[in-house]
Amino acid sequence: MKKIIGVAMLASAAMSGAANAEVSGNIALVSDYVFRGVSLSDESPAVQGGFDWSSADEMFYAGVWGSSLAEGSELDVYGGWTPTTGPVSWDIGLVGYFYPGADDDGAEFDYFEGLVAGSINPMDALTLGAAVHYTPENYGETGEAIYLEANAGYSFTDQFSVSGAFGNQSVDDVDGPGGANVEDDYSTWNVGGTYALHGFTLDLRYSDTDIDDSDAIAVAGYASTEASDGRVTFSIGRAL
Repeated sequence: MKKIIGVAMLASAAMSGAANAEVSGNIALVSDYVFRGVSLSDESPAVQGGFDWSSADEMFYAGVWGSSLAEGSELDVYGGWTPTTGPVSWDIGLVGYFYPGADDDGAEFDYFEGLVAGSINPMDALTLGAAVHYTPENYGETGEAIYLEANAGYSFTDQFSVSGAFGNQSVDDVDGPGGANVEDDYSTWNVGGTYALHGFTLDLRYSDTDIDDSDAIAVAGYASTEASDGRVTFSIGRAL
């Protein structure tokens, strides 16, 4: 789905005045690829990067992003709309998650997710936000899934900022096809600081979840306690 969305939106961008649009790239090395509190790189370093397109008025965007995983790779393709109503800045978009070359004969790994996020700036340095992510068919054919998040960020200077988030991921059928249709959810949180230095962005972050060995989400193997326990991660990235 991401591929279809990405190609369609990028083609639309080209036809509607790409000369006035902005294209940027990014690359990063992370000590551990953590997604919603769960390590997807087997607690090992990962290489990540992508490209983004935004319209001249910055109302529309599209992009591709990829990361190495514990086995194989992940490719995300996304697009969205960023309107503003009063003090609220919105992000309304669609993301596709793809896993090229993955052996998914037992269950389909690729999936798409819609999102609606909003943020406000009570003061110039402070950002408060919330988001809802929804998919009708989650990774591994585990059914409907919803991720809710509240987040905040504060910039002390142009170079240094701190941020954090608290989220809850619910999955309709954590044991997938042929299972007992068990629903479960878990909470995750992270807090960290980001520093810009000579064109590079450095980020140090702590993340954790409340997943326990006895939880259905762990018993089914959807997210192990080893991959979702508390951890400190470091990343270094650069815009291209």
